[in-house]
Amino acid sequence: MRLGFIGLGAIGFPIATRLAEHHDMAVWNRTASRALTLARTSGVTAVGTPAAVAKGAAIVLTCLPSSPELEEVLDGPEGLAAGLESGALLVDLTSGIPDRSRIIAERLAGQGVDFLDAPVSGGTAGAEAGILTVMVGGSAQGFARAEPVLQAFGRRIVHVGPVGAGHALKAVHNALIAVHLAALGEGLTALARAGVAPATALAVINAANGRSFVSEQLFPERVLTGQWPRTFRLALLDKDVGIAKGLTEALGLEAPVIGLVSELLHQGRETLGDEVDHVEWIKLYEQRAGVELRG
Repeated sequence: MRLGFIGLGAIGFPIATRLAEHHDMAVWNRTASRALTLARTSGVTAVGTPAAVAKGAAIVLTCLPSSPELEEVLDGPEGLAAGLESGALLVDLTSGIPDRSRIIAERLAGQGVDFLDAPVSGGTAGAEAGILTVMVGGSAQGFARAEPVLQAFGRRIVHVGPVGAGHALKAVHNALIAVHLAALGEGLTALARAGVAPATALAVINAANGRSFVSEQLFPERVLTGQWPRTFRLALLDKDVGIAKGLTEALGLEAPVIGLVSELLHQGRETLGDEVDHVEWIKLYEQRAGVELRG
C-alpha cells in the first residue's frame, strides 16, 4: 500500500521507520534533513511539500505537536489538503484538540477524505519496539482500513469512539500521568523529610494499592537513579493537560484536580524550560522540600 507520512520527530521517526518495513512511503518533514536521513536508512521517498506526500497515497499519517500544526500543514497551495485525493484516509497521530479534530474532519469530508484521530502512548521506546497503544477516534470504516497499518507500530489499537474521542482520551490519560507525578513528588519529598528513604517508600507503595506506572517505572528508573532520559518533553505534557482542562471546560464540568495540575505544570515549564523531560518536573519538588530522592 502506498502511504504518506508527515512529522519525523522523536516519536514520528521510529514510527515511520517501522512503517517503511511494510509499505512504499513518501515522507515530508519541516526540517528536511530528517526526511533525507530516513530516506537513506529506510528507502522511503523524501518529497519537497506536504501535497507531494499525499500524491497517490491511500493513507497519510501525521505525527505533529498538536492540531494547530496539522492545520498549518493542511493549508496552502502546496499543503496536504491540496494533495489528498478523494477516497484517501488521513490518520492523525498527533496529541490534538478534540474540537479542532472535528473541524478538520468536516473540512476533509467535503473533498471525500476520511479522518481519524489516533494519538499514541508509549514514548520513544514503545515506538521503536512497535508496542504503542493507539487510541482511535473516527468512523468504523476508517478504523477498519487503518488498523492493519497501525499494527506496524501498535500493540494495543482501540477504536474508542467518533472523531475527537481519541484526542480526548489521550489528553485525560496524560493528565493522569501528571497527577501521579505531582502526587508522588509531594508525597515522597514529605516522607524523605520524615525520615523514610525514598527507595523504601516506593517499594512499599508498589507492593500495595497506591502504585501506578509512575511509581513502578518512572520513579525507580529516573528519579531514584538520577538519570533523566529525555523521552517526552515537559512542554508536551503541559500542552496535553491543557487540552484536558479545555475539554472539561467545554463540557461544563468542574475538574479542580486537572485544573490545579495544569497550573502547576505550567509553572514548572516556565521555571525549567521547554526542553526538559516531563519527569524532571520532580526536581522542583526536591528543591522546595530541600531533599534529594536519588538513591
